[in-house]
Amino acid sequence: MVSQEQRRRQLAREKFLRQQQRRIEARRKARIRNSVIASVLGVVLVAGVVSYTTGVFESDDQQNASADASPSASATSKAPDPCAKPAKGSVKKLTWKKEPAMTIDTSAKYTLKLATTCGGIDVALKASAAPHTVNSFAFLAGKGYFDHTKCHRLTTNGIYVLQCGDPTGTGTGGPGYTLPDENLKDKSLKGGVYPAGTVAMANQYNAQTKQGRHTGGSQFFLVYQDSPLPPNYTPFGTVSASGMKVLKKIAAAGESTGQGDGAPNATVVIDKATVTKS
Repeated sequence: MVSQEQRRRQLAREKFLRQQQRRIEARRKARIRNSVIASVLGVVLVAGVVSYTTGVFESDDQQNASADASPSASATSKAPDPCAKPAKGSVKKLTWKKEPAMTIDTSAKYTLKLATTCGGIDVALKASAAPHTVNSFAFLAGKGYFDHTKCHRLTTNGIYVLQCGDPTGTGTGGPGYTLPDENLKDKSLKGGVYPAGTVAMANQYNAQTKQGRHTGGSQFFLVYQDSPLPPNYTPFGTVSASGMKVLKKIAAAGESTGQGDGAPNATVVIDKATVTKS
């Protein structure tokens, strides 16, 4: 017999898949429209890897550890911005043709440090389990790729994540190369749930068509509350306790649409990203 909790998760996943299909269709129409415009104008557009995904754009962490304390998706009032002004500087918007060569030591420990306008978020990286992903983050951080970029998406209904890593701030940007899916059988992913504190890659995988494997780029999401998601998104790190406090502060400020999925009301900018080896 299906429990109430299992039924809740099933309904959340079904809702998520319906929403994702609508987004895919909208993007398909947009691509067709843009290709026509480009051909008329004779403009060559070099697009980054699109990292909107089933899990990434439907996940959001709850405001508190308890499900009863999750922020309301229908809230219409905007909470005060809990974050500081961004540091001076501009986004570099760099691209590369291929994945960087492997330079990390997979037996060593690495930490991703995100100095954000809302506070520091430290992430213990899983170098041995997701070497391609961690190596890419070390490379991109070293190039200043993430510096001054906005975290462009917050979901507060059904699944609970903050999404970052797009220099364009639109959810369509990427580094120009793609990464293989890794660590999809991580022991932390149990019962179709990405637990609070998980940091995972966005990608273009469509669970219904089973198309879009190995399409990770630079966009990633930080889970601030347990979120029902299928194991399709590379989990490559775990947020520290102090970092979780920052994420929950961001979530408490809500998102811009009032529908549970939009730009965060908090001014979340990564002033500086670094990867350090210990």
